[in-house]
Amino acid sequence: MLWPPSDVCDWVVLSDAALPVDALHTWAATPRSGAVVCFLGVVRDHAQGRDGVHAMTYEAYEEPARRVMAEIVAAARRRWTDLERVALWHRVGELALSEPSVAVAVSAPHRDDAFDAARYCIDTLKDAAPIWKQEHWRAGSNWALGERPIRPVDGPTVAASAGAPGEG
Repeated sequence: MLWPPSDVCDWVVLSDAALPVDALHTWAATPRSGAVVCFLGVVRDHAQGRDGVHAMTYEAYEEPARRVMAEIVAAARRRWTDLERVALWHRVGELALSEPSVAVAVSAPHRDDAFDAARYCIDTLKDAAPIWKQEHWRAGSNWALGERPIRPVDGPTVAASAGAPGEG
């Protein structure tokens, strides 16, 4: 079990251990926070062009992935200067249906900043971190379809550069 740090404002995790999602809100909430936004990404039973998915395996280039995750948190703090706490977690290894694979928590004095920063963190993580997923379904296994090149943390999002708002 991963334990929340009590004396820091950022919590970055890349681990094969179960994500301590029950501790997420408690850790993120502070007396100054008027908003805590928590997002969990979980393994679902389908993927792009594939039904019957029963598991996912996540792999990461660990040292660079941790560095990129920390850069994402730092970039969010530069953009939204009133953030209280920011957690950015990703799990590696084989995960079953409904297991959390990724989690983001952001606390801030106001909800707009918390929502915007949380969305930025998850979207940038998906675009910039060297983390890959392999889908397992009845007929076999393969790396996920529709993947895109890794971009720098401060680079334009794929949606922005492709002119397709909301994709990602």
